[in-house]
Amino acid sequence: MRHGKKVNHLGRKSAHRKAMLANMACSLIEHKRINTTVAKAKALKQFIEPLITKSKAENNVTTEKGTHNRRIVFKNLRDKYAVSELFGAVSEKVGDRPGGYTRIIKLGTRLGDNADMAMIELVDFNELYNADKQKKKTTRRSRRGSGAKTQTPPVAVAEEKTATSKDIEAKADDSEE
Repeated sequence: MRHGKKVNHLGRKSAHRKAMLANMACSLIEHKRINTTVAKAKALKQFIEPLITKSKAENNVTTEKGTHNRRIVFKNLRDKYAVSELFGAVSEKVGDRPGGYTRIIKLGTRLGDNADMAMIELVDFNELYNADKQKKKTTRRSRRGSGAKTQTPPVAVAEEKTATSKDIEAKADDSEE
């Protein structure tokens, strides 16, 4: 019985499983999304989300704690480039997010062995899903007009109105003839 055992072993020994998850996590950090099976994606989500939380916490604490977090993350990832990318660009993007840094999207089955496939991605790096949220913020307006709007001088407006009224009269005269 597997009561209380939450680790999905993925049919591998522990060293193979840890190496595979570390490689997948490095690829996810580098490419921001990867395609894999659903079981591996769920295992990767459990593996990488605590590491992203540790990278996010570096910006809020002293350098000693930040160095310790970098060492812990490097112990799990084993890739210097991935650690620097995680503590740089990724931690800046997810700085205000309270959790849920990854998204799993099911893609269907694989052609060869009918395995359930999924795409796992970092949530803040998907421009298609985040475009709606950004548009909502920019389209919101207050009822009161702001004083920073630029208005055309009244003389220019009067000239435009006379020009347009003359054009309208000319068109009306042409249509009558």
